[in-house]
Amino acid sequence: MKRLPFERRNVHYNEKLFEIDEQICALLEKRKNISNDNPGLPKEEVISGWAKKYGFYEEYLNAVFESFRTEKYFKPRVEPEGFKKHLPVLKAVEVKNLLYTINFIRQYSNASVINLNIDWDASEEIEETWVHTFWELEMGDKYDCRTEGGSGSGGHVSFKFVVSPPLPDDPKGIVLQFTGDQTPYREAPTRVEFEIEL
Repeated sequence: MKRLPFERRNVHYNEKLFEIDEQICALLEKRKNISNDNPGLPKEEVISGWAKKYGFYEEYLNAVFESFRTEKYFKPRVEPEGFKKHLPVLKAVEVKNLLYTINFIRQYSNASVINLNIDWDASEEIEETWVHTFWELEMGDKYDCRTEGGSGSGGHVSFKFVVSPPLPDDPKGIVLQFTGDQTPYREAPTRVEFEIEL
């Protein structure tokens, strides 16, 4: 799914707020560094107390603190351009009767695209825990990975990931670390984690 660009409205800005707004940015940076990029959420009773103390609605403060957990989704996105070739992979791992497969990698001049296929025997009844809507791919600090969503039916689902910079044409030895959750914030008790080495 592509994020819609922010559309700036022509609204009034009180210049007296500039110094405070800059302090807010400095505090956000300090909070991010202290949290080690894992901000969490203050407890309900803490939010409720702050709402009363500072004259805010609880839901507003919940939305503010929840937004701290979404910064990575606003990172500038590389859109694959200049298709070069397909790299055959044909690697798979089975976890709880689900087969996770990487068949190939699409190489572009500025990125690589990896499809994670998930297959199971649709005639057999399996746990509903396979329905992980939120998948993440990690490959270390060298690569930026983002999901582009997925689709499927009847025993098959496929999820697409864009990786930048592009992988080398011989990606042998590179490890793909997949994490699947039922929520976008890696808190589901039914989390699935596995690796596929290229």
